[in-house]
Amino acid sequence: MAQNGKPSVDELSIQELEQLLYRKKRVARRQRWQRLQEIGRVVEVPGLPAPDQQSTAVAPYRPISPARVGDGTIVGTAAAPAKPGTSWLRRVANGLLLLVEVTAVVGLVTIFFNLWATQHELNQELSQIQQAEVAGLALPTPSPTPVINLVVLPTGHRYIEGRSPEPVESGDIPAHLLPALQAYQPPPIPTPGPEQARVIQIPAIGVNNAVVEGAYDWEQLKRGVAHHIGSAQPGQVGNMVLAAHNDVYGAIFRDLDQLSPGDEIIVQTNQRTYTYVVTKIDVVEPTAVEVMKTTDHASATLVSCFPYRINTHRIVVFADLVTDS
Repeated sequence: MAQNGKPSVDELSIQELEQLLYRKKRVARRQRWQRLQEIGRVVEVPGLPAPDQQSTAVAPYRPISPARVGDGTIVGTAAAPAKPGTSWLRRVANGLLLLVEVTAVVGLVTIFFNLWATQHELNQELSQIQQAEVAGLALPTPSPTPVINLVVLPTGHRYIEGRSPEPVESGDIPAHLLPALQAYQPPPIPTPGPEQARVIQIPAIGVNNAVVEGAYDWEQLKRGVAHHIGSAQPGQVGNMVLAAHNDVYGAIFRDLDQLSPGDEIIVQTNQRTYTYVVTKIDVVEPTAVEVMKTTDHASATLVSCFPYRINTHRIVVFADLVTDS
């Protein structure tokens, strides 16, 4: 409803509202211009009319963007009118760019997937070819290779008071090893040579005995300290294995447990004498045949039954060659 002869806002048309808003903004702009003139912040620019000299015709409103002149004074400049169709062209261009980007991403994903699928297929084909080749080969069944061809250490026997000793074939020997032990045939005694051990001396325990060949030959062990056939000769690189009884046939190795690291073991051949020095003493199971394996240096291993007259284990003395003459 109109008040004081003026129509209300609801009775005005859109065009009349736009004109009213434009007039109010023009009045406010003229007042601001006058204030800037009073404080000396406005410079008259030729060709640019003052706000109060502009046409009073109603025109579409364009926002005024500030412009800076040489002395820092800000004056108003009308924004350039928008060209017809610009927004539509921009939307089309943006849509085309988005389409190109999406297409590129989809193409890259497709390429990577094809590469992965090709590689997976090739791997499967190669795996099938390899399996076919393996199936066509007549490979022998692998079997473990023992370090040495024996199952127990030498000198094993059962001590019986007042009677001759009996070789151990039961008791401390596992049942599954008995057939191999009973079937074992000692190798033939080699022809004596100049480099074979002849005498062993262990000053710390008073040993001074002959050395014979055949540590697993019961008759040879009766004669003295036996050299294991196939092990290293005195002074040679490798492990020289010597064995003797501890409670029968002279009980030559009765006191091996009295030795200490640093004690000397002297072995003589027909040509020279070799001195070994004890490095370690150990008590092992009869089946610990790995103590007889070869070494990459000149060494000696002494083996006997243990404990005294019980003989359920083996005492092993390790020594290394230090001098020769």
